[in-house]
Amino acid sequence: MTPLARALFAPRRIALVGASADPSRLTARAHIHLRRHGFDGEILPINPRAETILGDRAYPSLDEAPGTIDHAFILLGAERVEEAVAACARRQVPVAMILSDGFAEAGAEGAARQQRVLAAARAGGVRLLGPNCIGLINVPARTALSVNAVLAMEPPLPAGRTALISHSGSLIGAILSRGAARGLGYSVLAATGNEADLGAADLLAMLAEDDGTDVIALFLETIRDPDGLRAAASRAFDAGKAVIAYKLGRSAAGAAMAVSHTGAVAGADAAVEALLGASGIARLDDFEALIEAAPLFAKARPLGAPRRAVSVVTTTGGAAALVVDRLGLAGIEATEVRDMTLAGTQPDRIAAALGEALADPRSDAAVAVIGSSAQFRPEDSVAGVLRAAGDAPRKPIAAFLAPDAPESARRLATAGIACFRTPEAAADALRARLLWRPPLPRGAAGDVAAARAALDPIPGAVADEWQARAVFAALGVPTGEAVLVADPDELARVAPGLRFPVALKAVSAALPHKTEAGAVALGLTDAGAAAAAIRDMRARLAGVAIRGFLIAPMEQGVGEVLLGFRRDPQAGPVVALGAGGVLAELMPPPAIAPAPLSPDQARALVDAAPLHHLRGARGRERGDMPALAEAVRAFSRLAGLAEVTEAEINPLLVRRAGLGVVALDALVVRAADGAGSFKGAVS
Repeated sequence: MTPLARALFAPRRIALVGASADPSRLTARAHIHLRRHGFDGEILPINPRAETILGDRAYPSLDEAPGTIDHAFILLGAERVEEAVAACARRQVPVAMILSDGFAEAGAEGAARQQRVLAAARAGGVRLLGPNCIGLINVPARTALSVNAVLAMEPPLPAGRTALISHSGSLIGAILSRGAARGLGYSVLAATGNEADLGAADLLAMLAEDDGTDVIALFLETIRDPDGLRAAASRAFDAGKAVIAYKLGRSAAGAAMAVSHTGAVAGADAAVEALLGASGIARLDDFEALIEAAPLFAKARPLGAPRRAVSVVTTTGGAAALVVDRLGLAGIEATEVRDMTLAGTQPDRIAAALGEALADPRSDAAVAVIGSSAQFRPEDSVAGVLRAAGDAPRKPIAAFLAPDAPESARRLATAGIACFRTPEAAADALRARLLWRPPLPRGAAGDVAAARAALDPIPGAVADEWQARAVFAALGVPTGEAVLVADPDELARVAPGLRFPVALKAVSAALPHKTEAGAVALGLTDAGAAAAAIRDMRARLAGVAIRGFLIAPMEQGVGEVLLGFRRDPQAGPVVALGAGGVLAELMPPPAIAPAPLSPDQARALVDAAPLHHLRGARGRERGDMPALAEAVRAFSRLAGLAEVTEAEINPLLVRRAGLGVVALDALVVRAADGAGSFKGAVS
């Protein structure tokens, strides 16, 4: 561990700033829990009104406490925290943890207070965990540095090789207690609170270096540092550790609809899903699965080419049907169900059947479903599972116990076999395990100076189409031939060089959706028709500031796609690719990936996108998919322009194989202040 990680997770001299001598008070709990669970380092209570606290000498202030202090747990009210952090800075305490609320979660005044505390910490080189942080627990080090009520449980705490990082402090207690009931133990459990300084990504990076941890579980309410999370998860993977996560927010409506279609079709959770997948983090949908799945991932690597299939061995047909049904809903096929009901709990026969299931080349994993014997004959019911697991090749194996059978669950957990109490959790964990993939390398935005130069003259948040086309062209996205005219007279001068029929569009930053505004005319066969369309649009759009009229030849191709970019508040920059045109929102959801993309990642996004109309199905012509992938890669370089919060090409026309692609519409939205924070589009 680094010095900071040791000070955070394994301190030897802890100052409890604001410790209470009254054991009934919340501010006494950390002291009580530390001693009760065997902490053998020094505790320095800081309280000006007591000489001793719970048997330890107390000190009037942090300045008067002797010796080096590794970690300060600040138990004071919010209004006194800034003073305490300043004292930590004077004493060169490397890390301080803040219990109290009343900071950024409490409105503008609290947010300002949090910024002052953070400034005081940074000025003195102190790293902060919290505010609003209930504490952390290092089980092997017997450091129960928390006020969590779960620590009233009888020692020793259940030790294991799974770490937990949670935004919710109370859920640390829930997971610790539920895990203990299943025979599962933990290495480190830490809450992060408001993440004013150290956040989930920082703690994940530290635990990636922990020799006592194999699996790191995350309970996430939000993602504040997507780049840091991705880097830390990759670091953990390289260290041989799996990262699994439960992320709140699947059912939320997501971010407010943005200016582009992309904001509607690429919801916030889809962006988070893409980020977690690209980071090598296995996402779980079931909270129970977050607790029970760790053994499936311990000391494991992702499957090279998952078949999305499992083999099932069962001693109870009904319970097996529950599992198979849930697996199907999760997109996992049961290749075979070996019903051993008549064999009962004979360990040899169960082990043999599981051995065959594990050897089945059609499946990725095996599931043992055990009935009532798991509750009443634990010594027999799981013996066959244990034997098969011990003899098995490196292929995942899991168990679902139909009855409430804690003793059987503990035996399986001790052997490192994932055991589930519900079919939903079993199916969810197996889905996550089978679809888990390594972290993807980051693509490179490269030199975006030309695109920035095209962006710089844009005066407002929303660029008009002519300006947006210049940005995309500078990135390397084909935009096709087009001219901009101010009026019918200028049109007459350029008409001899036009290739009719043409499309004509009013160019205005006030018209991000031109079709709905009546600002588009298609199939104009000559200059007279185009001039008439200009006059009609001028009349129809009276009062709208129009830069001019864009005229481009009508294009033919195999089909249209939507190519979108947004700087998601949680997931960071992402690219979306789906069916395009005016019906984009009615088509299947687009495929999404973090930006920028490498060439391989762009091709993978094209392969994953719902673009059946371009793949030569039912005798249709095949589109130029390599050219589409190159356009996607070039477009994803928008990630290098921090000013751009959103962008879209809808439609991007895909021509026949070998003929390329061309952008038929263009939209760029940038931060109102030019710095990547345009609230009207993305918040």
